[in-house]
Amino acid sequence: MKNKGGRPKIQINQKTFEGLCAIQCTEEEISAVLGICAETIERYCRDTYGTSFREFFKTKKAAGRASLRRTQLRHAENNPAMAIFLGKQYLGQSDKRDDTSSASEALLKAMQEIAEKM
Repeated sequence: MKNKGGRPKIQINQKTFEGLCAIQCTEEEISAVLGICAETIERYCRDTYGTSFREFFKTKKAAGRASLRRTQLRHAENNPAMAIFLGKQYLGQSDKRDDTSSASEALLKAMQEIAEKM
């Protein structure tokens, strides 16, 4: 096949490109790493994946987040602080104080007795 003129097509390493998307690099960062412009990224996605960069990135970003969550959960098995953090983030758990402790009740009762004597 003879070159019809113009600039030769830039070869983009697909594995590198997908890896950068999975670790949620911005389009600007991907451009810098691969040495290409945003328009080339958009064209590459259309030609290779049949979709826009934005849609492709959304898919890979989700896979990256799942990988991060898996790593966090693995760390939580041996790290109580990570387990607490994940419980708060994903399970709605929180640190709650018991405001009805016996000390609080005793103080409230003493204040009521003083108020009654006045």
